[in-house]
Amino acid sequence: MVQTNHTEQHTLIALVEDKPGVLTRVASMFRRRGFNIASLAVGKSEKPGLSRMTFVVNGDDYTVGQVAKQLDKLIDVIEVADITSERMVARELALIKVKTTQMTRGEIIQIVNLFRANIIDVGSESMVIEITGEEDKINALHNLLAPFGIIEMLRSGLVAMVRGQANGLANGHSPEISGNGNGH
Repeated sequence: MVQTNHTEQHTLIALVEDKPGVLTRVASMFRRRGFNIASLAVGKSEKPGLSRMTFVVNGDDYTVGQVAKQLDKLIDVIEVADITSERMVARELALIKVKTTQMTRGEIIQIVNLFRANIIDVGSESMVIEITGEEDKINALHNLLAPFGIIEMLRSGLVAMVRGQANGLANGHSPEISGNGNGH
């Protein structure tokens, strides 16, 4: 494998035990290594008792590989893979609360429809918009709504999975990282 020294965004996925304290141990490991987690999403997986974590971190290939190996050594982590170079589907959810007036409501609705987003709450002076998509799509909608006045915004963090039959973790998909040797 050719190592590069330039910093780039990496998407890591991990299958972890679904129990208290796992997120704290994982976050502490990143902190100890001096890594900022740009995005983190955690949720139940297809396997009972296990959750999937999706991390987005910045770093060069070698350093991120080392962090992934350290992550994989944690007792509650079943498997880890860097899926950055894989063909993947990646999405993020955002809720954006924007100021509205009777005069601006129609224009905001047109913008929301253009992005195939959904209006999920309408008040007399605000509107909550839900959008799902890639980071660029969410950023573009945010930028168009900003002049109206963003009251509040929440982004879920990226969730990602490898396209096709592979699940990104099983069957030795990432042999240099997966399988922590803890009997999992």
